[in-house]
Amino acid sequence: MNKKSLYWSIGIFAVIIILVFFLIYTNSQKTGTATPAPTGTVPTGTGQNATSTNQKAISYVIDGQTVTLVNGESTLPSPADSSATIKTKYFGNEAFGDLNGDDISDIALILTQNSGGSGTFYYVVVAFSTPDGLVGTNGVLLGDRISPQTTEIKNRQLIVNYADRKAGEPMTAAPSFAISKYLSLVGNKLVEAK
Repeated sequence: MNKKSLYWSIGIFAVIIILVFFLIYTNSQKTGTATPAPTGTVPTGTGQNATSTNQKAISYVIDGQTVTLVNGESTLPSPADSSATIKTKYFGNEAFGDLNGDDISDIALILTQNSGGSGTFYYVVVAFSTPDGLVGTNGVLLGDRISPQTTEIKNRQLIVNYADRKAGEPMTAAPSFAISKYLSLVGNKLVEAK
């Protein structure tokens, strides 16, 4: 191979490498990842009616305060103490089924909330389906430092099974008392069944 052929080969190889990097760069610009909304804000829609298909990216109401998850988390200032924060996180234990009778699957899940103390409070919420996306409900308190077991939807009823402490047991005791909580979706509100 003479020098002229070698230079042509190197030149063609360099042009191919440049084209490959250019194509990768332009493709990443077209399909780039979206920047998530700041923690505690609504990604789309207004208030509790965020139009999202992701139950980890909509608003729920916990103890009267709207909490909007972004990637399954939210950090808000505490209304009681401006230097403290309330951290809400997606825990999981999802269950899928129709809770409001529209023949579209809804999603029940558990969130945890911690405001800086030793307690970790567990709430069950529902992300129910609408033509505009998922809408989050209010949270129903399950307890402090419980041990969630299963979550299921049967016959338009939500059943959350978990272990808690017996009345009078200290918080240092491991949760061992089995509890089943039955809930229904009434309109847009999650309520305990009577």
